Amino acid sequence: MNIKQVLDDYVDACELVRETEDDIAELEQKQSVVTSDKVKGSMNEHPYTQQSFNIEGLAYDEKRNERLTKEMDILSKRREKANRVRLQALEVINQAPIRIQRIIRFRYEKKLTWEEVADRMKGSTSGGLKMELKRFFEEK
Repeated sequence: MNIKQVLDDYVDACELVRETEDDIAELEQKQSVVTSDKVKGSMNEHPYTQQSFNIEGLAYDEKRNERLTKEMDILSKRREKANRVRLQALEVINQAPIRIQRIIRFRYEKKLTWEEVADRMKGSTSGGLKMELKRFFEEK
């Protein structure tokens, strides 16, 4: 696997982790749905006057909760796998020279344009940085 592919996998893995965590949070909200209802009743003793009561509680649907739990397990496994890919990519990136690491960080992680990367790198042009990264990819 070449370093360009590793970088693409790294970016995809980071995005997948974020998306999966959002999906998990959404499922957790679905599991804790509060329902309320208004019922009528009377007092236990004399005078038996009719009253209205508000009741609240968590809606419990066993099949739905089972399905949500399975979905959360699947999403957790997906997040773990994406984290493994992300860590492997970080190990490969950390073997690159520091200047290349900075270029990769700005260009791929922060998704800056080449001009913005050149501004952050101080004293470099966008064309020079592109060429430097291209040479690094060809070298690996």
